[in-house]
Amino acid sequence: MTRAALIAACCLLALGSGCGRHGKIRQLSKSSVVVAFGDSLTFGTGADAATSYPSVLAKLLQCRVVNAGVSGEVTSSGRQRLQSVLEKEKADLVILCHGGNDMVQKQDEGATIRNLDAMISLAKHSGADVVLIGVPTPEYPLKVPGFYQELAKKHGIPLDSDTVAEILSTSALRNDHMHPNAAGYKRMAESISVLIRNAQGTSN
Repeated sequence: MTRAALIAACCLLALGSGCGRHGKIRQLSKSSVVVAFGDSLTFGTGADAATSYPSVLAKLLQCRVVNAGVSGEVTSSGRQRLQSVLEKEKADLVILCHGGNDMVQKQDEGATIRNLDAMISLAKHSGADVVLIGVPTPEYPLKVPGFYQELAKKHGIPLDSDTVAEILSTSALRNDHMHPNAAGYKRMAESISVLIRNAQGTSN
């Protein structure tokens, strides 16, 4: 079994852990619209557009995945931007991967939590399901703050709090200390695909 397959298998079995789920999402179809919302990790900094995680994920899910990532964005800006993205795209699912730049800039953690909380609520209010991706602090060893787990539990949404930290801790998978390379984004897309399929209650 390859390492990627092993990770996928572990994610499928790990209920309540970093790759576990806290809630169900509706089935996706070929007509579904998935919005990948976040900062440079979503935009694909460190690789090219074709190898960003939303591009790879679209092939894995076989539906439209919108890359709504903005490099350098903090959660306060994302919170202001999300409404217009939701109105434009009519998303069935939002993948929220945000907060890293807040931590790099040492912004108030409480404000980051409130912004993420508001974005999750806004997406759910629009009718979309939400999947949350935890982002680690910039200090080594990389560790994802507990508030991602708390937010996932509060809103009953699936969470992956392991994959980004694992990728950025593996030299072969990163372009620099903050961004994956093409192989890292592929790993990220694969893990998110597993999480989504698991939350739908389907097998790969």
